[in-house]
Amino acid sequence: MGILDKLRGELIDIVEWLDETRDTMVYRFQRYDNEIKYGAKLIVRESQVAAFINEGKLADVFQPGTYTLETQNLPILSTLRGWKYGFSSPFKAEVYFISTRTFTGHKWGTKNPIMLRDPEFGPVRLRAFGSYGLRVSEAGAFIRQFVGTDQRFTVEELGDQLRDMVVARFADVLGESKLPILDLASNQDELGKFIADRIHGDFGQFGLEIVALVVENISLPPEVEQALDKRTSMGVIGNLNAYAQYQAANAMTEAAKNPAGGLAAGGMGMAMGYAMANQIGQSVSGNQNVSAGSGAPPPLPTAVSYFVAVNNQQAGPFEMAQLEEKVKSGQIARQTLVWKQGMAQWMAAEKVVELAGLFAQVPPSLPKA
Repeated sequence: MGILDKLRGELIDIVEWLDETRDTMVYRFQRYDNEIKYGAKLIVRESQVAAFINEGKLADVFQPGTYTLETQNLPILSTLRGWKYGFSSPFKAEVYFISTRTFTGHKWGTKNPIMLRDPEFGPVRLRAFGSYGLRVSEAGAFIRQFVGTDQRFTVEELGDQLRDMVVARFADVLGESKLPILDLASNQDELGKFIADRIHGDFGQFGLEIVALVVENISLPPEVEQALDKRTSMGVIGNLNAYAQYQAANAMTEAAKNPAGGLAAGGMGMAMGYAMANQIGQSVSGNQNVSAGSGAPPPLPTAVSYFVAVNNQQAGPFEMAQLEEKVKSGQIARQTLVWKQGMAQWMAAEKVVELAGLFAQVPPSLPKA
């Protein structure tokens, strides 16, 4: 007897698969000359099923358990082979073990932005990505559609077709939901469930079932996100009128600290800042009135003017340009008393913030001998 004859006489009596990988979906059991011994033990573990293929046709499928391979346990295969009265010799059949566990970590995402119509912002473009898990729900369909005659079929061999189906159903569900953009974050779980239900039939034809589809993020184009950030900032500021006046007051204070700029950086600059603050505040208030339906235009800005005490006599009022000339000519000194509407009492000119810059280029009084 030769070596080959001896090998042909070796019969397999235990058929099982111990999976040491994390990505194998289908494994074809290895045997010499495809011979399986009559009465052999078939061991199918949890998260597995075993499918017998006879001459290219799917025969029997075994669920988890331990089986003795006899005619009563192989009804379809026995019919295909015409075993009417049992058999005692080895028979030939291909055995495929299919993993039915859930394979997680599959990523999906939109290749291009999805165009939608938002009730608040109008036409917008969205991007989204997430993950999902899948498992084999029907061994026969999965073998026919994907596996073929592969000895080992892995998750990577599924390709991008399933991911593209998820993206297509996501766009469809998102468009039909008509959810506002600002409400999408609070409905991501619901969107994932809707997509999983909608795609059930698409995956089912391949013998697969989608599990735990998750929408991880939905984002807008950068320019739209920047516009939303500005809108949020406006909401945080609150009263724009008060905020504009606060900003103008800060600007005037900074100008008073830097008197080197003369008129432009001093008194006139502060007066212009104050006038601008009034104009901004009145414009905001006017816009609010217009939006409320009043239709009244905002009042025109008025120039700031002061009364001056000259030789214990009230003179004026003088606008900022006139005050500057009087300061240069010496008619108004640092200690000259001034007053304008809104002030509680007369004050020295140099102590009034709006007038302090006028004395930037005027030397102080000479010390007494």
